[in-house]
Amino acid sequence: MSETVPANAATPAGQLPAEVPAKKDEGSFAWFLVKLVIAVLVFRTLLFTSFMIPSESMMPRLLEGDYLFAAKWPYGFSRASLPLDLQLGGGGRLFSHLPARGDVVIFKHPVDRVDYVKRVIGLPGDRIEVVAGQVVLNGSPIDKRRTADFVLPIRPSEGCTRVEFTERESDGTFVCRYPRFHETLPGGVNYDVLDLGVTPQDSFAPITVPDGRVFVMGDNRDNSLDSRFPAVSGQGVGLVPVANLAGRASFMFFSTDGTASWLKPWTWFSAARWSRIGHSI
Repeated sequence: MSETVPANAATPAGQLPAEVPAKKDEGSFAWFLVKLVIAVLVFRTLLFTSFMIPSESMMPRLLEGDYLFAAKWPYGFSRASLPLDLQLGGGGRLFSHLPARGDVVIFKHPVDRVDYVKRVIGLPGDRIEVVAGQVVLNGSPIDKRRTADFVLPIRPSEGCTRVEFTERESDGTFVCRYPRFHETLPGGVNYDVLDLGVTPQDSFAPITVPDGRVFVMGDNRDNSLDSRFPAVSGQGVGLVPVANLAGRASFMFFSTDGTASWLKPWTWFSAARWSRIGHSI
């Protein structure tokens, strides 16, 4: 015959009440959530910010639909690198460092503070000009050599920058075939650019980059509103203030070709460009 233990019976020495482990587990989970929130805040505030490539201005290295992380600490911390564009006391920059020539940077547009991504070509004191599509840095043309065309698959409903770059493959698919060049900056940083022919922005009068500013360009030279254009909301960026730098592009954590639909979860996988994920910038 079993015995009924009174609800208020004393707990034998060395044993915890049955409900204590549950409360302890609840407390542990709450503390885990607190630590998780702190870790995310530290990550977003001091370490990295995320960015989605919205245009073709940085082809061939970056494609529309690429998602990347940008490291914040290389250039220090300012309003541009803080979440929600928060203002630092005094409006300055802590632990400020200049980027290196060739860095791909995320920055706030000088007028409307929208996030942009471009490559740093000129630092304070550098003299920059563009002659017939050739970048001239401090009196010397940047080494620029023709390489294999950049081929970008597209859907029939899409188009290339200009119709003459559109080709139909033997299997019936369409691609954009763009002239590609390899540039090397003083110091050895090298990267690919696209040059689609003669355009108005292929000529840019000499200018000396002032203190506290950098000269940036898109790798897709004929399809980029960059420092060759005056700073106008939604258009050119002019000479970008160092204080506007949010971070240095580091690596891609996702990439999509734009065919996914939120209402069709299986398309999230079919639209992913898996071969691009994890690549450094």
